[in-house]
Amino acid sequence: MTIRRARSLQDLAAIRQALQESAADSARREAEARDKAAREKRERELFAHSVGPVAPLRHAVRALVERPRPHPHPRQRERDDAAVLHEAISDEFDVETLLETDDALSFRRRDIGPEVVRKLRRGVWTIQAQLDLHGLRRDEAREQLGAFLREADRHGLRCVRVIHGKGNGSPGREPVLKSRVKGWLVQRKEVIAFTQARASDGGHGALVVLLAPHRGH
Repeated sequence: MTIRRARSLQDLAAIRQALQESAADSARREAEARDKAAREKRERELFAHSVGPVAPLRHAVRALVERPRPHPHPRQRERDDAAVLHEAISDEFDVETLLETDDALSFRRRDIGPEVVRKLRRGVWTIQAQLDLHGLRRDEAREQLGAFLREADRHGLRCVRVIHGKGNGSPGREPVLKSRVKGWLVQRKEVIAFTQARASDGGHGALVVLLAPHRGH
């Protein structure tokens, strides 16, 4: 019995000491917090005394000034117009001296061999697109031919057909556009050769045209 009581007294003393240390630690932290708050207050007062009265800045109202926008410049249209002028084809061009002296009055560039025309006449190249100029006036036909060749070149086509008609409904039954179309084709840089179409492809009422490989712009 005496031993148990002694141990209880020792435990009680230890608990009391722990409570005292905890209370002292809490008091120390509270004192440090008060010192810190007092120090910060003195610093704020010192700053306010040094600077003087202050007032918050008002948000400035900014005026929105609309700047005049430049007028749109039709650069693409100008380039297209310039291209059309550059590629203009004349009605006064004499094509007869440039044509081959064969039945079809074929044409080829100087650096193109005669076998190319023979292959073109035999239908070696597949016709990839065609333009029918039936019933068009001269100016309309010339403009449509130019646009057709530009598009064909842009899409990388190599062989096309141009139908100018056989002249059955024309005075004297002569194809009015036939010689015109040949003259226009010779003046186009995309065209490297042409010949009269085979009977199955239109005969003497159409031309089969070979275009240069597309080189881009």
